Amino acid sequence: MWGTVLESPVSKRRSAAPQGDYDVLIVGGGITGAGAARDAARRGLRTLLVEQSDIASGTSSRSSKLVHGGLRYLEQGELSLVFEAVAERRVLTEIAPHLVSPMPFLLPVYDDSPRGMFTINVGMWLYDGLSLFRSPKLHKSLPRKKVRQVEPSLRTKGLKGAQVYYDCSTDDARLTLETAIDAEIEGAEIRTYTRLTDFLFEGGQVSGAVIENVLTGDVEEVRASVVVNATGPWSDQTRGRPVDPTAERMRPTKGVHIVVNASRLGIDHAVCCMHPRDGRVFFTIPWGEQTYIGTTDTDFTGDPGDVYAEASDIEYLLEATDVYFPDCQITADDVVSTWAGVRPLVSDESAAEESSVSREHVIVVEPEGVLTIAGGKLTTYRRMAHELVDKVVDILDEKGISTAHLTDPETALNSLVGAVGWPEQGGKEKVAEVIHSRSEGLLTEATCLLLASNIGMRGINLAERVVSDPVLAEPLVQGRPEVMGQVDWAIDKELAATVTDVMMRRTQLYYRDADQGLTAVQAISARMATRLGWSETEREEQVQAYREEVERSRRWRNE
Repeated sequence: MWGTVLESPVSKRRSAAPQGDYDVLIVGGGITGAGAARDAARRGLRTLLVEQSDIASGTSSRSSKLVHGGLRYLEQGELSLVFEAVAERRVLTEIAPHLVSPMPFLLPVYDDSPRGMFTINVGMWLYDGLSLFRSPKLHKSLPRKKVRQVEPSLRTKGLKGAQVYYDCSTDDARLTLETAIDAEIEGAEIRTYTRLTDFLFEGGQVSGAVIENVLTGDVEEVRASVVVNATGPWSDQTRGRPVDPTAERMRPTKGVHIVVNASRLGIDHAVCCMHPRDGRVFFTIPWGEQTYIGTTDTDFTGDPGDVYAEASDIEYLLEATDVYFPDCQITADDVVSTWAGVRPLVSDESAAEESSVSREHVIVVEPEGVLTIAGGKLTTYRRMAHELVDKVVDILDEKGISTAHLTDPETALNSLVGAVGWPEQGGKEKVAEVIHSRSEGLLTEATCLLLASNIGMRGINLAERVVSDPVLAEPLVQGRPEVMGQVDWAIDKELAATVTDVMMRRTQLYYRDADQGLTAVQAISARMATRLGWSETEREEQVQAYREEVERSRRWRNE
């Protein structure tokens, strides 16, 4: 059972198409684009995905990191969205158990809460029912005394009790990354740091694109039978020729999260709260040795690639945290790191408040033929992708291009690469034990559990690399579990091309480390320079780019 896991399983499906000749070109390497590439490649479509930065560098690594049915969507009457989401939640726990884990959520009820225990309990039964009673666990009601026992730091004044229900947490960046990697294994071509600069046209319809490698400056034309716009908050800018501003489809909103150490605010449940100022829902979520709090939900204008937390966002979250956890006395000095993302929501004129804008998605064939998908949520990405590629196939049929050879992608049945061979019993702890054994004790137990949680079964392969080169077991930051082997793995197996890729989305040192990984950046950049052939100037530019990223995330402190 515990033989060596294939580092790059060989697919029996069609390999990538010759350069410039594709059935589908997908623009955007977020969760929707990656999901579409996986679905298309598994069907046998010649697929190219281009992303202007790193995989999941935009919204898909800046979410609340939850796979959930959306309890508040139930309140808004969006039963079909909730039903779809809870079904997809179950699928993701099966195809990516290393990345999608059950988490208990606690919803406290106070004297001044808009709904009492009975009403919320009825809603919880409906929530469980929409999942066909297949939630990780069914909900339960806790009396006031029990709530104080399980979450002692939670405010007790006016507390009547709480409901505990179950959804799931995830590593959103890695879920996106593994989906893209699986697409590549199945024959898709994935090109990061490649931006679309213009469309190609034939007979007034889009027939391909001009793309540029932003790291080298190389430009080329690629042709594709269908071009998909899966660029999230950039959707209005990628629909074809310049769009009339009055015809903009998106209503992007900004969401900010803050990270504090669990030693300052430690919890065992994700606590569902309502902001005292405006009633918006936010969560306080356990994250290993840390806790993160969010999110805000405000309309956003500007470049989605330049979105960061502002002082007003931090104040908003700390104000609410102080109400629910008054004894902790969390201040701005406790904030270790922040992240901010732009939700690609579809405009809804009937929604006055940002938080009431629907999370439903739309798929539209633009006048010049670009196929746009907009809206949606992380949890339902796989189903969205399937619907999108169904439309791609319809367009190919309409163009007289044979699709008879295509097969069922079975994306709900086939595990992502890190879950291939996952044990039926024992989960991450069992996998971590095997990784530790295969490393011959060179990796600490904490590192082995980290690898099991991040790269799953492929942690066994990394452990075997460590035995061959013990340098790979060296910690990136003293006292932390991340090791140098993860840098090599990121380069060789995870499409990492820059220091920022490794720091933010492969190791998460940017979010987790007290100094956001700045003490490790020289060693990491030196290793990458050796592996990737960077000059000393290139290495210094990489270090500086990361330092600037960290500084931008901290600029709220000076506002």
